[in-house]
Amino acid sequence: MSEMHLAQLNVGRLVAPPDDPEVAEFMAALDRVNGLGKRMPGFVWMMEGSGEPGTGNTENHIGDDPQFVANLTVWTDVNSLETFVWNTVHRQFYERRHEWFQMLSDQHFVMWWIPAGHRPSLEEALERLDHLRSKGPSEHAFGWAEVPQARLWRTHNCAIQAAE
Repeated sequence: MSEMHLAQLNVGRLVAPPDDPEVAEFMAALDRVNGLGKRMPGFVWMMEGSGEPGTGNTENHIGDDPQFVANLTVWTDVNSLETFVWNTVHRQFYERRHEWFQMLSDQHFVMWWIPAGHRPSLEEALERLDHLRSKGPSEHAFGWAEVPQARLWRTHNCAIQAAE
């Protein structure tokens, strides 16, 4: 079997447009947090925006709604992603997500395995999320609960809220 990597998509809807002062602290931290992620062991790839300072990849919004943003990354394994999410400054922003993101009623986070070297498109990732929403977890699309080796997620008592 060829080597597999872990892709993840996280979608969220900002409480205000990206240039609004209400989300300024979050937007100002994107470059720092994303830059840290890119330097983490196990990081493979991230869907990027224009590269303009302070935009992260929020320009990759969903549909015609600039407040509905997506984060799509690839990691070598679950532990690498989990370490970034829970053992870096990312955790501080995750724990404050309710300040910048609306509460979503639908599942907003999905993971799936891809062949090493594959770069998933936003469309592919959204299809995985739709599959998880409509059919539940499977090998095609799953969440943290379906990954037995994801220990940090369990100990941090993740609730489905705004944006993971």
